[in-house]
Amino acid sequence: MISSLRILALVLAAWLPTHTLAGTPAKQLFGAMRAGSDQTASAYGGYAGGCQAGAVQLPESGETWQAMRLSRNRNWAQPETIAFVQRLSRKAALQPGWSGLYIGDMSQPRGGPMLSGHRSHQTGLDVDIWMLPADNLSLSRRARENLSSISMRRAGGAFVNNDWTTAHMEILKAAASDKAVARIFVFPGAKVWMCENATGNREWLRKIRPWYGHHYHFHVRLACPTDAQGCTDQAPPPAGDGCDGAQSWVDDILHPPPPNPNATPSPPRAELTLADLPNQCTGVLSSQ
Repeated sequence: MISSLRILALVLAAWLPTHTLAGTPAKQLFGAMRAGSDQTASAYGGYAGGCQAGAVQLPESGETWQAMRLSRNRNWAQPETIAFVQRLSRKAALQPGWSGLYIGDMSQPRGGPMLSGHRSHQTGLDVDIWMLPADNLSLSRRARENLSSISMRRAGGAFVNNDWTTAHMEILKAAASDKAVARIFVFPGAKVWMCENATGNREWLRKIRPWYGHHYHFHVRLACPTDAQGCTDQAPPPAGDGCDGAQSWVDDILHPPPPNPNATPSPPRAELTLADLPNQCTGVLSSQ
């Protein structure tokens, strides 16, 4: 049965003029789509302001991965992202205690803003990978709804906890060493631990960026494919391994600066509308 939200989106895309659609909250339109568009695969716009055409759905299960929280229907991405997940999961399966990877949110079938959760994940080039070692790849759909990942942090993210292992670093290293990857977000304590324990060539550490949260999963962001027209890359990470910056995050966690009583609160972020997204996104919505 087609959901009422999808019927609304299809009717809007087919019948309403573009200037009317432009003011509609984009999350309602893209959140209603249950399948990818019948178009050539392409990512449009930026990670937090775009959409994706011709997305591929990651199979629910593979030899070395399982897609989690299937009810969310967020296991769609660009072909490059699907291929990356499969490559990395095979490498993860070589680690002790890991049979592969549990894959969290990727993108919606046509990308775009989500009804809940992420601000990014809009172009099919982002993927969340659970920190929980995937030791059982025969989970039922119901089990995948109820199982949760585990946190790797302690002291507010300043340090890793006892569930963190060298295998986590090896998997992150393999991800960061992949040429398709632009950057990886993880909680500051993990970055500092890797800075202190990584040996040999440390170039891969540059792509590991400390960021809020990201202790139940790490977030991999792929670069725009080389032939993508209309896809906007994020600025590359600064030169160097980024370890000094990670330590400053940890210092702020342990000794937070006093609040500024004169600080002006940041206004809430405005809802993205279709007018805020690349022009191609209107065609992505209206495509079969």
